[in-house]
Amino acid sequence: MSQGIFGKLMGLFGTVILICVLLMLGVFGLSARDTQIANQAQALKTQAYDIAYLAAIPQPQGLSALLGSSNSTRRMMERKLRDVYQDYGAYALVVDRTGQMTSYFSSVLNENKELAASFDAKTIVDTLIQVLGGQEVVRQASGPDGTMFTVAVPWKQEDRVLGAVYIQTAAQTVRESYEGIWQNAALAALFAAVIAAVIAYFFARRLVRPLQEIAHHAGTMARGLPVPQITENGAREVRDLAASFNHMSRQIQDTERIRRDFIANLSHELRSPMTNIQGFIQGITDGTIDQAEAKPYLEIVLNETKRLNALIAGLFKLTQAESPESPLVLTDFDLCELVRLVVITKLPQIEGKNLEILTDFEEESLYARAARDQIEQVLINLLDNAIKFTPGGGQIRVVIRRQAGRLLAVTVQDNGIGVLPEEKGRLFERFYKSDQSHAAGDGSGLGLAICKSIMDRHGQTICLADSVKGAAFVFTLAEGEAPKRHAD
Repeated sequence: MSQGIFGKLMGLFGTVILICVLLMLGVFGLSARDTQIANQAQALKTQAYDIAYLAAIPQPQGLSALLGSSNSTRRMMERKLRDVYQDYGAYALVVDRTGQMTSYFSSVLNENKELAASFDAKTIVDTLIQVLGGQEVVRQASGPDGTMFTVAVPWKQEDRVLGAVYIQTAAQTVRESYEGIWQNAALAALFAAVIAAVIAYFFARRLVRPLQEIAHHAGTMARGLPVPQITENGAREVRDLAASFNHMSRQIQDTERIRRDFIANLSHELRSPMTNIQGFIQGITDGTIDQAEAKPYLEIVLNETKRLNALIAGLFKLTQAESPESPLVLTDFDLCELVRLVVITKLPQIEGKNLEILTDFEEESLYARAARDQIEQVLINLLDNAIKFTPGGGQIRVVIRRQAGRLLAVTVQDNGIGVLPEEKGRLFERFYKSDQSHAAGDGSGLGLAICKSIMDRHGQTICLADSVKGAAFVFTLAEGEAPKRHAD
């Protein structure tokens, strides 16, 4: 999976985490270093002023006497100079205007080669002269091993500059003051990187897992095998993808089921008439059926061929209704007039069963916008069903009403045997025949499927309406414009 989306995501996350951690470490480390250096400089400056304060304590004998005596001030200064050396690795000079000085740097220079290498008497003298003039000097310079600090401050009595305190520390001691911070920052950055990597790993796994599941099921589907539904969780886009895949899977399985049912039903529909035709013709040709008695059997053969023709015609109409290449020519026509014409064509069947047919139109003329010949086929199929399933002496009603949204609703209702509850969901499937159809004769099982395909292409609906007795099918059409009448 290293070359897959999971590996690429982990590579991307790892790169981003590494860059962020390095940036964080750099910014934090540099900020901490600068802060520590500033604190170091301030600390040295504070030490220098503390020493200057001790040096400025009035002594009648001056600095030389102070240095030569064993009083408490001298001991305090010596302790302070020693503390500066021990705490900061720095050497210090205290000098007065007469040139007398005390220092604590011999041992420091011996132990710190970088201080010894940078020891420049001329620079020290120039700095001291500048400080004796009343100025404060805080200098940061780059030594051989890093940053070095020089702090020089005057010591005064009654606003008179009597001397100077000069402190210089090595780069090594400055670096040691913030090396610990760098180490702590590096450990914190490493810990943050590990936590971020773990979170990224589980996030990537959670993101990729449904994609892997989809890819696996897609391969299974490509082999023609059924697949289970995918759990729709994760990010919104992944949930949408999983929902779309599940919908596609259901559609493919439904299509496959319809295809199998279509082949099985078509084979069954063809087998019966072909067997009858073959059997009777073979009986006539081989003499099993006497020539004088062949006429009734030939009539059966003729009826079976008509049945086959009707089946083929139904399939052709269904193909036309479902084909996107078949043009859908919309025109405005009088729907009420079309219903009357279809009823007239069905009068022989209606009268043959002594049925009563009623038409109930909201207005004498209602115009629809649709493909007229296809809507005529829908009306024919619905009336054929109504006639087939309505017992002799029954009633059929055709109702047209306006609906909201400039729609016309057409209802074809009978008071026949009706539809069983368990059959309602399959009425519009190809070749589906009601278990009650044996009571009303044979059929191809394509009539309602053709109606459904035609209405789908029109963007309209057809459904089985609730009916107290019998069956009622309702379909909708867009309302059209009545032709304009020209004045005489």
